[in-house]
Amino acid sequence: MLERVIGFYPGKNRKAIEFAGEVEKFFISVGVQFSAYDIWSDIADVPIEEADLLICIGGDGTVLRAAQISIPHRVPILGVNMGRLGFLTDLNRDQFWVLKNRIFEADWKLEERVMVQGEVLDGSSAGKIVHGLNDIIVSRITPGRPVYVELHIDGGRVARYRCDGMILATPTGSTGYSLSAGGPIIAPTEKHLVVTPVSAHLAIGQSLVLEASSNAMITVGSDEGAILSVDGQDEINLSGGDRVATRISDHITRFVRFSDSTSFYVDLAARLEVQFSSAMNEGS
Repeated sequence: MLERVIGFYPGKNRKAIEFAGEVEKFFISVGVQFSAYDIWSDIADVPIEEADLLICIGGDGTVLRAAQISIPHRVPILGVNMGRLGFLTDLNRDQFWVLKNRIFEADWKLEERVMVQGEVLDGSSAGKIVHGLNDIIVSRITPGRPVYVELHIDGGRVARYRCDGMILATPTGSTGYSLSAGGPIIAPTEKHLVVTPVSAHLAIGQSLVLEASSNAMITVGSDEGAILSVDGQDEINLSGGDRVATRISDHITRFVRFSDSTSFYVDLAARLEVQFSSAMNEGS
């Protein structure tokens, strides 16, 4: 059974804040310590290492942030979706209450996901190491102008790209920006990185699926530099000539799951269909 639970919510989402209050009442009623925090506030002092479970109330952005700040403690994460389409949230509000006793009793399955690590090797941010659950992206800094990047894999030069950006995605991130850029869908529990160029011109435009032990080096070739982003949240400015070394991280994210893992493709198809239908309805 759980002893201590920490909740995270986006501070501007009123429904998420209200739901966090309801969750707090439940856990207190069964003798579990519970505290909730705005995921975008100063949470340096949050005792994540003491928690048995992190509950992310909101959407994928909340989950992605929690995955980063929970390093290296590997505390299980349960995502509760607050209405919008979510690939990382396992439950909606109604399902949470149906399963509340199983949550309290820790009667669940754990699913481990790999993360991607990036290390800036040059420039003002040299030595900076970042970890992402979805992806690391090196993209253009000037709208309307491409960025030049050179890609090396396991020390060998692959190509020089003139593109909008380069995505290094995990299997989890393969259903995100990488998919939008034409990348493949990889089952989330696999252990491969996917390299996907965005709008590549006169170069290999297809994605490359790397071996688990492989590393990829991206060198910025544009004089105006580029931007490195992690899970679409943290950004680092890069200068021309700066290199970023990427590989599978030593850290992982652990998710609480109640559904069978074989339902991934069924759930994915349903979510993509909902997303497509929503876009069509908005345009009609």
